[in-house]
Amino acid sequence: DFTEMMRALGYPRLISMENFQTPNFMLVSEVLLWLVKRYEPHSDIPGDVETEQDRVFFIKAVAQFMATKAHIKLNTKKLYQADGYAVKELLKITSVLYGAMNTQGGERADLPEEDSSKFKFDLGSKIADLKAARQLASEITSKGAVLYDLLGKEVELREARTESIARPLEINEAEKVMKIAINSVLEEVQKTKDMLNNVALDEANLEAKIEKRKLELERSQKRLQTLQSVRPAFMDEYEKIEEQLQKQYSTYLEKFRNLTYMEQLLDDHRRTEQEMFEEAANMLRLIQNRLKEEEQHLLKSGGNDDSDIDIQEDEGSDSEGDVQIMRHRISTEALLQGRVGTRIVGSMQGGDMEED
Repeated sequence: DFTEMMRALGYPRLISMENFQTPNFMLVSEVLLWLVKRYEPHSDIPGDVETEQDRVFFIKAVAQFMATKAHIKLNTKKLYQADGYAVKELLKITSVLYGAMNTQGGERADLPEEDSSKFKFDLGSKIADLKAARQLASEITSKGAVLYDLLGKEVELREARTESIARPLEINEAEKVMKIAINSVLEEVQKTKDMLNNVALDEANLEAKIEKRKLELERSQKRLQTLQSVRPAFMDEYEKIEEQLQKQYSTYLEKFRNLTYMEQLLDDHRRTEQEMFEEAANMLRLIQNRLKEEEQHLLKSGGNDDSDIDIQEDEGSDSEGDVQIMRHRISTEALLQGRVGTRIVGSMQGGDMEED
């Protein structure tokens, strides 16, 4: 029944009785807070239940609220247990809300469609009226208790009242009482007149102060206008310095642009030099490898011939090979030493004569 009622009331979560087989205080506190908010949307019950003291305070606050507002007595010990016994206490609040919802639904069903459309209203807009009605109900209760006490004293006061009524009225005493009442009224009238006179004096003083403030305001405005119209002595120098500053700023911008452009050109030049150096190093490496291969080839070919003629020819060829090797080494060293200098132009073949 509890789960069905909560679902009918519009509780956002699904609840089953298995949730209450073990103590589940977080769920119980959430359900209690939701039911209290459903009953009174503007209730100020704190929802903090982290510590034991906060939980005890929360249970007491909910029980006190339901006892005063809905006249529902809750067992705080069972609610604090947060198990199956707490469901019975929750069912007390849920049954009241569920019965009110069914009663309201039945009354609306009995009305025709036109009448039901007339009586539709937003409960949120009637919160102030509900508070006023509750306040009036509490006042009626207190007044009723006072009236009950007074009616209980009626037996004792009846005799005194009859004696007072039966006693003959004395004209002197009545005249004396009337004079006292008249004098009190005259005194109140005189006090009211004095207060009115004081109000007139206060009004005159205030008007005088207002006029004085107006004159001071006019003088201050005139002084402000004169100060605004006068040109300061340092304005000429200020304008001249401002023009010079503008020129210096334009010069600074031009130099900054030139410096940026020159730095970019310098970076490009360094990049090209690095590329040229890498190309020269690669070429030198290729030449060295080729020279090593030629030397090995010459050494192998020189060891196979034994005749004197071949030896002489080999010696001549060795001398010519040495000359070519030396020239290649000189050209590569010149390339490495003069990275940005003049370029050496030549070929891999020697001339016909040693001088060439």
